[in-house]
Amino acid sequence: MVRFFVRWVRRPLLPVMRLWRRNIQLRVVVATLLLSLAVVLLLGLVVIGQVRNGLLEAKEQTAQSQASGGFAAAERMADSAESGPSGEDSIRGSRSAQNSGTWLNNLVEQLASSGQGVYSVVALGSENSESPFLGNSSLTTRGPRFSGDIRPEESVPADLRKALDDEPGPHRRYARVYRQDHSSDPALIVGKRLNDARGNPYQLYYVFPFTQEEESLNLVKGTLATAGVFVVVLLGAIAWLVVRQVVTPVRMAAGISERLAAGRLQERMKVTGEDDIARLGESFNKMAQNLQGKIQQLEELSRMQRRFVSDVSHELRTPLTTVRMAADVIHEAREDFDPATARSAELLLGQLDRFESLLADLLEISRFDAGAANLEAAPVDLRDVVHRVVEGCEPLAERKGGRILVRGDEQPVIAEVDGRRIERVLRNLVDNAVEHGEGRDVVVRLATGGGAVAVAVRDYGVGLKEGEAERVFNRFWRADPARARTTGGTGLGLSIALEDARLHGGWLRAWGAPGDGSQFLLVLPCTAGEPLRGSPLRLEPEDSRRKRQQARERQRPAAASVGAASVSAGRTGEGVRNDERVRRSGEERG
Repeated sequence: MVRFFVRWVRRPLLPVMRLWRRNIQLRVVVATLLLSLAVVLLLGLVVIGQVRNGLLEAKEQTAQSQASGGFAAAERMADSAESGPSGEDSIRGSRSAQNSGTWLNNLVEQLASSGQGVYSVVALGSENSESPFLGNSSLTTRGPRFSGDIRPEESVPADLRKALDDEPGPHRRYARVYRQDHSSDPALIVGKRLNDARGNPYQLYYVFPFTQEEESLNLVKGTLATAGVFVVVLLGAIAWLVVRQVVTPVRMAAGISERLAAGRLQERMKVTGEDDIARLGESFNKMAQNLQGKIQQLEELSRMQRRFVSDVSHELRTPLTTVRMAADVIHEAREDFDPATARSAELLLGQLDRFESLLADLLEISRFDAGAANLEAAPVDLRDVVHRVVEGCEPLAERKGGRILVRGDEQPVIAEVDGRRIERVLRNLVDNAVEHGEGRDVVVRLATGGGAVAVAVRDYGVGLKEGEAERVFNRFWRADPARARTTGGTGLGLSIALEDARLHGGWLRAWGAPGDGSQFLLVLPCTAGEPLRGSPLRLEPEDSRRKRQQARERQRPAAASVGAASVSAGRTGEGVRNDERVRRSGEERG
């Protein structure tokens, strides 16, 4: 379930990941955007923090100055009300005003009149007040005095009121101010406990909302955000343009390299300017020009070699025919010669046969090189071809002391092939298997399936060393140059067999292991011209895979036994060391 979910999540991301891996311009632009965004965010946070601190510091200084002036004015008003000019009547009038709340209302209105909505003034009763007007009991009936639309009981924090009761102040707090419309704003509250004309304490607060500061800070944030987005987009565009100037010539060079690899040697880069990119283009064009010249020289040399081989092969046929006629006459009359001369006649005829075979192979190779090989495909049962090859190679296998066994010939194995070429391929493979099989049996296996037919030739001889399976199809290559040829091979058989397989649209591969023999696998499409999608037989033989599996299974218990023995040996050694320590300790006590 988890695997299915991961696959479902990764499926839409695969095109994006592929584009990310292949497009260096996209990676550079995205990296530039991310780094620019990080820098802009960092600078924005620093600038906003500095602006916020500056606004708070300015607000605190302004609030402290304004509140100090207001507290001084309230004290002067209380002093003037206490020392009025009309003696007892004035005191009686002042008390009457205080009882009606006129004095405190006038105080709040006078202090708030100069604020113009920038701050509010609140007068609350003190817990230490004994006056029925300002005391806590009076607040429940008359309520606090305040300016503006704030709700003083909820806006002034309880800890600030308690602090003023404990110590006159002034004190300040950051809090939220709640308004009559149920909105709230952050604010700075400065309070102080004062005494009225009669000496009763009350609490006077200045409330400074941060409305203007918040607007200023929001304006700064909006400006920074707009400028940041503009800067990030601008840097991304600049990075895109700069990288494009570098990547475009590189992409052009990559495209031209691909076309050069495809054989279009006349392709060149367009060079403009005198910068490093232009120097790169000039160097690339010089390299392409030199490469084109070298390739043309090699092609011309190859054409000359093919022509030479073809001409020599054709020209040698005429004298070879004459020599063959004379050799046949001498060979027929060898009984009239002395033994040494008769043996020489036999050797001459054998080497002439080998020379004719070499000329035939050279002519066939020259046809493949010139692209003149023709394929005459027709439906053929490969069982018949295999049986003819086996019958022709059985005398050689009997001389070697082995047999040629055929497997998988119970059902028809039909394919559209050139029977003559496939018979040549199989005869070459079986001859090589018998020659290198060290007198052991050779197994020829047939199979069909998946739109393909396969023929595997397995021997149990000396095998192939590592890396020889790829070189075995090279022309005139031999695994062991010291080995003598018993079948008169030319060294071109496997090369011709590989070209025949390619001509059919199939492939021919080799597998081998030292001392375990080798196997050659020929795979052909059932229908001529159809592409191969697989092979009904594996390249490595089944018996070899089974041996490797058994060897791994034998190694596991052996490794476990070695590990257990090591642990046991370690424990035994530890016990010996312990005994040695006990013995030494006893000797020391003695």
